[in-house]
Amino acid sequence: MKYQSLRITLTTEERNELEKIVSNGTAQAKEIRRANILLSVDESEGRKRMKDVVVARMLGTTPQTICQVKKDYLQKQRVEDSIKRKKRVTPPVPAKIDGSVEAHIIAIACSNPPSGYGRWTLRLIADRMVELDYIDAISHTAVGKTLKKTGLSLS
Repeated sequence: MKYQSLRITLTTEERNELEKIVSNGTAQAKEIRRANILLSVDESEGRKRMKDVVVARMLGTTPQTICQVKKDYLQKQRVEDSIKRKKRVTPPVPAKIDGSVEAHIIAIACSNPPSGYGRWTLRLIADRMVELDYIDAISHTAVGKTLKKTGLSLS
């Protein structure tokens, strides 16, 4: 293995913290798994070194996961940072519907419906939004969610 040579030596405080996370059972499953990995690869206090493959088989994960957890711990040097999920800085996809689009949806919903229709439908509002070039594309369900969020109904 590429990272087999990475050695983890936990302090007594770190080991106690990890054991508390594992025994408590209130943390997320991924955090508990990562804590178990760190406890298994710990070489402090004369513990025998186990191969990553053995630890992976024992914990029901892959050797790559074992290596990644070890790398994370060595880079961050804090148990808490190495087992917790990294928070995203930005969302994966920027939101298409911002405040101005919401305002246009509300304005259309509050206006008179087109001729030949008794009231606005979600599909009519979505089509009108694209037609007026307020947004490139929008689904009727997105229109419905926006109206529901603002407390408006089309009745």
